[in-house]
Amino acid sequence: MKKILVANRGEIAIRVMKTAKKMGIQTVAIYSTADRNAPHVKFADQAVCIGEAPSSESYLRGDKIIEVAKELGVDAIHPGYGFLSENAEFAKAAEKNNLIFIGPKSKAIEIMGSKLAAKDAVKAYNIPMVPGIDHAITDIAEAKKVALEVGFPVLIKASAGGGGKGMRVVEKEADFEAQMNRAVSEAQAAFGDGSVFLERYVTSPRHIEIQVMADAHGNILYFFERECSVQRRHQKVVEEAPSSVLTPELRKQMGEAAVMVAKSCDYLGAGTVEFLLDENLNFYFLEMNTRLQVEHPVTEMITGVDLVELQIRVARGEALALKQEDLKICGHALELRVYAEDPINDFLPSVGHLDVYRLPQGEGIRVDNGFEQGMDIPIYYDPMLSKLITYGASREEAIELMIQAIAHYKVEGVQTTLPFGTFVCQHEAFRSGHFDTNFVKKYYDAEILKKQRETEAEVAMLVALKQYLSDQKVVRLPIS
Repeated sequence: MKKILVANRGEIAIRVMKTAKKMGIQTVAIYSTADRNAPHVKFADQAVCIGEAPSSESYLRGDKIIEVAKELGVDAIHPGYGFLSENAEFAKAAEKNNLIFIGPKSKAIEIMGSKLAAKDAVKAYNIPMVPGIDHAITDIAEAKKVALEVGFPVLIKASAGGGGKGMRVVEKEADFEAQMNRAVSEAQAAFGDGSVFLERYVTSPRHIEIQVMADAHGNILYFFERECSVQRRHQKVVEEAPSSVLTPELRKQMGEAAVMVAKSCDYLGAGTVEFLLDENLNFYFLEMNTRLQVEHPVTEMITGVDLVELQIRVARGEALALKQEDLKICGHALELRVYAEDPINDFLPSVGHLDVYRLPQGEGIRVDNGFEQGMDIPIYYDPMLSKLITYGASREEAIELMIQAIAHYKVEGVQTTLPFGTFVCQHEAFRSGHFDTNFVKKYYDAEILKKQRETEAEVAMLVALKQYLSDQKVVRLPIS
């Protein structure tokens, strides 16, 4: 494998390229017209414009990407995450064109891409699942009957997708029909498939995921867990590894269950098995993400393993050199997704110009970044600027370092989730470890950040005024 095309943009494209270069592999970047001056374009050995700004005309053009790969003599394609990373047809097309897809085979992507097919695949392995319906449904009368059997509250979820789309929590029977209609409509719009399924809603769950890696020689390892319970709109914002609530026995049980999930679909490469953990520490299979996760750096920090390097080695046909007993948890890592979003205004995207953009540095601080000062934030893509990761010997140390790192991360021109990260790290519920996926709903108050922002603006104004008055006192000698 001498040349890899990275079919993505931003921080993940650079992240993959760094490891490829470390391994002596050349890299090819693709970019849209909106990204022509982006850092990932400059970082690659070669770069090709793939199309216009909308992702449907650029980063989602699998046919065009494969055409470019063949023209440039590329050996393999790394899809990153998002875009085509979980597109079975793209993986198939790569295989047909003798290009190595650095990810699982298309069959595994297809199985795990459907939540119902995934549940069906893991049934034989006695993996715990939340009680509910095990087939797709669009008929409201049938769905209501199932909901009454399962018991309220229930969760309606799109069969074909994720990211919080096509998902509704229904607290009581009277609301069911309206919420069912909304879920089906949203699923149809987002995924072209309106089918949904129902399951009992676990009211105070924690979102725990297990990183796995499988080679083509029958070896599957789990790289412990990540805690991903701090979310907004069902999407993660703060992640950490390890979780503060898992015992060694429970960690082993969940790790072995994740390995079984990977076995159920003949998995290859890096994947993540997601579980819900209830207040009594019972865990339930949720889904499998057949790609590298956004939050993979926290796992790398506590295990000392480069997951992208393992992905590439497995894709080359190499056997995993590690054994499960070789893997140990060392220290604690935290990640904040730095989005160009306004946490005061319901986390809505904050499009604008990066007038100031300076990253924090120091021991224990890692920033996987995709932007630089002077750039505009494109409206066409996910608004994530970077991932801020801190590592310490203990959870407390990692949290304190995160607060310091956020304070030294300077962004002007757009609003970001940095103040929200500070709020989380300073909140007693998070610091104590006693929180769940309802953290934002229970504890977050935008007014706190609003007052803080107003105070900072007042201080900046006073400093500017003081400087102005000082300048007026300077004696200017008349010109003779």
